[in-house]
Amino acid sequence: MLTKTGKTFLEAEQYALHIAKALRTELGTTHQATKTLMRWTNAKERTVKNWLAGTSGPRGEHLVALVKHSDLALSAFLLLAERPHAVTASELPLLRQKLQAAIAGIDAILHPREIEP
Repeated sequence: MLTKTGKTFLEAEQYALHIAKALRTELGTTHQATKTLMRWTNAKERTVKNWLAGTSGPRGEHLVALVKHSDLALSAFLLLAERPHAVTASELPLLRQKLQAAIAGIDAILHPREIEP
């Protein structure tokens, strides 16, 4: 798509499809997923269904509300913005938690009597 100022870096359809994939992966395609997205964003049902179908993408305040609630929508947005390092940084707290849980599990196996209930 060419604009008056030059070529855009992202087609609207590409944006809509990436966000749709993230939302469907995280929430599924059920009516409950639609209701959840409506609750998160205060968007109307038809609008949310269009997001899930990938026919249109969320705009402005709806996108902000989605990334507030959805890690996958945040990751999709950052990847579309060509910010892969920001995606990695946003995943570090969860990775740290998983590593701590793994270490606790290993310690419980290696030293079962030292772990207090």
